[in-house]
Amino acid sequence: MLEDIPVIICGFPSPAEDYEEHQLDFNSYLGTGKPSVYALRASGLSMIGAGILPDDILIVDRAIAPFHRAIVVACIDDEFTLKRLLLDGQAVLHAENGSYPDMLFGNLQELVIFGVVTGIVRKIL
Repeated sequence: MLEDIPVIICGFPSPAEDYEEHQLDFNSYLGTGKPSVYALRASGLSMIGAGILPDDILIVDRAIAPFHRAIVVACIDDEFTLKRLLLDGQAVLHAENGSYPDMLFGNLQELVIFGVVTGIVRKIL
């Protein structure tokens, strides 16, 4: 899929560029045609260190098993959040912004993972 995306050269254009033909199906590339994939709009600043900004569209796949260091959509005691999952002895939800504390889980709290973030879509204008 990535090999189908044209490369842009920051300099003089190649004379062969007029003859290239590439098509990119964003639904296929992002997996949005799968029933397990959904999109969410990001809010807040807790994940800016991971490159996730307010109003970004997150592509989330609930069919992917959560793994160490994945960015996940999690539900803790009926509250949804987006954090990096750390699995090192116990589950920790880590914000990618030093202004936010890690979320540790005791035996009485319920942590449910609703999917793994697989992509980000952002408009720049």
